[in-house]
Amino acid sequence: MKKSNRILLTGLSLSTLLLLAGCVGRDSSGNPSGLIWNLLGQPMSYGIRFFAENQGLGFGLGIIIVTIIVRLIILPLALHQSWTAAYQTEKREYLKPYLQPYQDRLTKAETQEEKLAAQQALMAAQKEMGVSILGGMGCLPLLIQLPFFSAIFFAAQYTPGVSDASFLGIHLGERSILLALIVGVLYLIQGYLSMLGVAEEQRQQMRSMMFMSPIMLLIFSWSSPASVTLYWFVGGIFTIIQQLITNFILRPRLREKVTAEFEANPPKMPSQTATASRKDVTPQYQGAISTDKKKQNRNAGKQRSR
Repeated sequence: MKKSNRILLTGLSLSTLLLLAGCVGRDSSGNPSGLIWNLLGQPMSYGIRFFAENQGLGFGLGIIIVTIIVRLIILPLALHQSWTAAYQTEKREYLKPYLQPYQDRLTKAETQEEKLAAQQALMAAQKEMGVSILGGMGCLPLLIQLPFFSAIFFAAQYTPGVSDASFLGIHLGERSILLALIVGVLYLIQGYLSMLGVAEEQRQQMRSMMFMSPIMLLIFSWSSPASVTLYWFVGGIFTIIQQLITNFILRPRLREKVTAEFEANPPKMPSQTATASRKDVTPQYQGAISTDKKKQNRNAGKQRSR
């Protein structure tokens, strides 16, 4: 289960990046088109041009301001996702003594049958105690946010005038290794913050994700124009702010909430029967039955012959 969860989280991160452009289509000339672009992308593009040209702020600040507006719009969804994930984390931490016997049974399992039975027992116990197998990571909030990310991604790249503009000496139409490195550092900081206050066992599972996301974003930023990297730069700052809110505001409240819930309705310690590591003795048992039956048949035949 631990390995599958880690693979799932990695897959979700990869899908978020690789499918970032999936919500917006392209026409025959390669320009963005489609419903998401018409509903979200074009208004964002107009907003970038408004701040850049009408307000005289330049395209760099235009991208930053529109990205901030978009991030503020979807911030409640992002915080809700953080809330549910942190809630499950606090539940797991509180229930660790109760779930540990199931974990021990799974660790000590020798045969495939024993492992399957131990996994089923663990999943049943988690379900009974209200613990989500996926750690509370719902797909719906992410799916709702994805069109906004995709639209601002294309707006930052294809707004007329962006490719010819500069921001703080950085040409927005070309790649910027400086911005790419800053983006990588920002998401590395966010990954480090996400592991604070987490149990050591779960921290080991998250460590690979801590480096995976910054590396991927570094590669994507290096291969994209600086206008897109600037959007990711603002997004990185928002993810750090969101993580700080989660660590120092949401988690303390959730810890109190979880404690109060289980004090009102205490979980039960598993019985020895539920957590016993049983060995697979089926073949020997069947063989013993067949041997006993043969002996009984021979004895019965001797008695009849007498």
